[in-house]
Amino acid sequence: MTIIAAADGSALGNPGPAGWAWYIDDDCWHAGGWKNATNNRGELMAVLDLLESTADVDEDLKIFCDSQYVINALTKWMPGWKRKGWKKADGKEVLNRDLLESLDEALTGRDVEFEWVKGHNNHAMNEAADERARAVATAYQKGTAVPEGPGYVPVGTSVSVDAGGESPAHAEAGTEAPAHVAVEPEAPAHAEAPAPGGDTTVVSTRVARTVADELVSRARAQGVHPQEYLADLIGRSLERE
Repeated sequence: MTIIAAADGSALGNPGPAGWAWYIDDDCWHAGGWKNATNNRGELMAVLDLLESTADVDEDLKIFCDSQYVINALTKWMPGWKRKGWKKADGKEVLNRDLLESLDEALTGRDVEFEWVKGHNNHAMNEAADERARAVATAYQKGTAVPEGPGYVPVGTSVSVDAGGESPAHAEAGTEAPAHVAVEPEAPAHAEAPAPGGDTTVVSTRVARTVADELVSRARAQGVHPQEYLADLIGRSLERE
């Protein structure tokens, strides 16, 4: 059996009051946020909390995301960032490193599949997650109760939630991005270019990481830079066309 969920983030101002949420069904969802954070932090936190909430469940996990930043970061870019000490190609530290390191740990040993969906395109689960993330961001903006939801509830388990699924707003501690985390404007996740070939792209975390590690291993064995090795492979493939 596979757990199927949607994860999303929302920031009013980006950065600004922000929320995150993951959604499985109306009886199984969780949300939270900060007084000041970016949309991308919300997108990442939604996935992290989902992974942590289901850590003890012996099931595969499929996550719908409308952020290609999240999918690419977790399935393509992270191995290279780690090898460079969490630095980008330009030498600058990767944004949201704290969440990415936690996600790297949470993904270890998990069979997780990510599927990209176009945001605000009537995908029921994505819309449900987006609605809840935005409700949290709005609650922080207005200083009202934060609708956190029931959390992960295994199938067949009854749940009792206060009216509206709300709980008191978080205490001051933990409501903002940690002081050591640079909160700066980021490109909206929804504005990223659609994946080629349609509205959905399915990527297996385990397969993507295995391929990336294998390419790096082969490049090192031949004493060449991984990018040069990959470029050579592509060139030879094109020659055979």
